[in-house]
Amino acid sequence: MVAIPGSEMLSAALHVISQSLLIPVIVGLLAFMIYAIISFGGMLSEYSGRIKFDVGKVQKIIKDISNPGTPEHIMEVIEKSDLPKNHKEILINLAGSTNIGLKSREALARKLIENEELKIAKSLEKTDIVTRLGPTLGLMGTLIPMGPGLAALGAGDITGLSEAIIIAFDTTVVGLAAGGIAFVISKIRRRWYEDNLTTLETLSESVLEVLEDDSKIKAPVA
Repeated sequence: MVAIPGSEMLSAALHVISQSLLIPVIVGLLAFMIYAIISFGGMLSEYSGRIKFDVGKVQKIIKDISNPGTPEHIMEVIEKSDLPKNHKEILINLAGSTNIGLKSREALARKLIENEELKIAKSLEKTDIVTRLGPTLGLMGTLIPMGPGLAALGAGDITGLSEAIIIAFDTTVVGLAAGGIAFVISKIRRRWYEDNLTTLETLSESVLEVLEDDSKIKAPVA
């Protein structure tokens, strides 16, 4: 077989690069696994303090804010509710925006909800990254030591081969475990946050409608 000029140098450079990535890959896998475990504990803590808003609770809040329907009464009802703090702030902000027009209030409501969606996406971003990169780093950690392991096998060094295989298996398991835990966390939290966001959108529309009716009642008759 005729060697292509420069191929040995390129192969040596690729070998150096791939082997130099082993330590960063292992460090990354350890960091992903620690983060996945911490996030799982945070999810359990969040679950223990989470208040689920079913249709009945949402309907009760809508009825409460509709009677008598003044901005002060709406803010009082929202403040006394079991809604998350950030949702209370959004709804109270909307209820207090009586000095702007209807279209402006609707635009404000859309912007506040979009900001909430961005916060949700940002909170899920890290676990989504671990979900995708965990198995990828695990695969890299599997393939990188196999080169020296096969070389050790060719040289009759069974100890070197066994060490390479152990590293390969360990990195695969850790990568899959970190990715699996992060996937479960993202899946569950995304369902929670989507449910909360739906509740927020419903109550926002109700607040806007009540404010519109209240402004019509207070409008002077021509």
